[in-house]
Amino acid sequence: MIPPYLVDFSLQDVPHIQTDVVVIGVGIAGLFTSIKASEHNRVIMITKKSLLDSNTRYAQGGIAAVISDEDSPAYHREDTLIAGAGLCSDEAVDALVHEGPAGVQDLVSMGTSFDTENGEFALTKEGAHSHRRILHANGDATGFEIVRALSDQARSNPNIDIWEEHFAIDLITDGGECVGVLVQRPDGRRVFVQGKATVLCSGGAGQLYRYTTNPDVATGDGIAMAYRAGATVRDMEFIQFHPTSLCYPGAPRFLISEAVRGEGAVLRNIKGERFMDKYHHQLELAPRDVVARAIVSEMEETKSTFVYLDITHESESLIRHRFPTIYEYCLRYGLDLTSDWIPVAPAAHYTMGGVRTDLNGETNIRRLFACGEVSSTGVHGANRLASNSLSEAIVFGRRIVERINALQPIERDLTGIAYSAGRSDSPMQAVIEKKLKLQKTMVRCAGLRRNDEGLHKGLEELNRQLPIYDTCLAKKEEFEFANMLTCALLLTQAAIWRQESRGAHYREDFPERDDMVWRKHSLIHRKQGLTEERVDIVERV
Repeated sequence: MIPPYLVDFSLQDVPHIQTDVVVIGVGIAGLFTSIKASEHNRVIMITKKSLLDSNTRYAQGGIAAVISDEDSPAYHREDTLIAGAGLCSDEAVDALVHEGPAGVQDLVSMGTSFDTENGEFALTKEGAHSHRRILHANGDATGFEIVRALSDQARSNPNIDIWEEHFAIDLITDGGECVGVLVQRPDGRRVFVQGKATVLCSGGAGQLYRYTTNPDVATGDGIAMAYRAGATVRDMEFIQFHPTSLCYPGAPRFLISEAVRGEGAVLRNIKGERFMDKYHHQLELAPRDVVARAIVSEMEETKSTFVYLDITHESESLIRHRFPTIYEYCLRYGLDLTSDWIPVAPAAHYTMGGVRTDLNGETNIRRLFACGEVSSTGVHGANRLASNSLSEAIVFGRRIVERINALQPIERDLTGIAYSAGRSDSPMQAVIEKKLKLQKTMVRCAGLRRNDEGLHKGLEELNRQLPIYDTCLAKKEEFEFANMLTCALLLTQAAIWRQESRGAHYREDFPERDDMVWRKHSLIHRKQGLTEERVDIVERV
């Protein structure tokens, strides 16, 4: 019921612009991939806002890589597989843990300045990591430092053309391969950008939920575009909820980094009682899904809307030096991290599923690649290990560029490609109302804890919005809502299908994990519907 394109078009009637590589998105995945690709290709990088607007910019904790002599790729691999709850790809994880350190050196060579101690990289520890392997910058502003450095590189690169305030509407396919993208300019005019490769780096779908740590750009555009084009989407049921986002009247849901717990912070309920010993032997450093559900349980038991994060027992100098961004942000709302317990609650944070790729980042559609949160490489499985996402982006960004460099340009005539669905010009209900309703539906029916009745009710409510695809869409906000609806439908269908609890997917009616039956991925394709992919247990160690 979801069409292959959001808009009617004929390439004969729109201007053509040719390049070698089209990159959609400007987080660490888009910036890094563009810079690497520009060594041998002309690149057009498209972002619907500015170069600095992405999830990466708000990443606090850091980037995971084996740097210390006490650590090893084997330890990093084991931690990642445990967190992934049996659904990680061994090969993808091996690529991450072995190639991640070289990727960090690439970031340094591109101008990223990570924090150091005594001439060595300063390393911290986060939940479910067995060793200190998290590099950070400016204390808790790692993402901003990476974006700053890579943006400077991109802006000064003569082979990279940056299109800000442009919206990538649809991927254009022909003969089973992606030939480019239909883009809407700031003035509403549309243009077709043709390239020998298109790379989706558009981030996740945190805006599906009313409460999220994600910026407003995270509307699932890349996942929805790829699905419409015929790409396979995998494991959409796995949405990671960060346990500790600021929950305070008048303040946005600001992320309180897991690194705060890594440096000794503890969780207390509103009675002041530390409670994680009731839920997991790793206490506050248990996997994120465990901590998030424990917090919700305590909130319900104490009839509260939050719990407290307490790091007041650590020195003021450590807190202010290690977490300057969080400290200043909380202070803005009258909360002093050095002396106050900080009210926190879970919020949607990371999309583990996404567009399925191989080890070179290529989708089932030739010439279409996905990198970063929009992708499903197999690294994260059912639950992302903290700070693995930035590493994944640089490891697979490099692999994508190696594959792209081997591609030949598209030389055939594409002007005959067209699509018309005879859409109506009926006015669309205010998008802001529709978006809020969708977000509330997802929180209520497909949130941190799920059950069959709620999921089916949510799916029914989402299906009522399907007529939007028969309407002429013209504004960025309308395209975003259509993409959000697509992702919400995919997520809810996958969550209904997985009748067990695994990683970030928790079913109250199926609370146990069942490896004998459910060690498999959900796959959704526009024409083939929902199918499954078994995970080879023999590969596990």
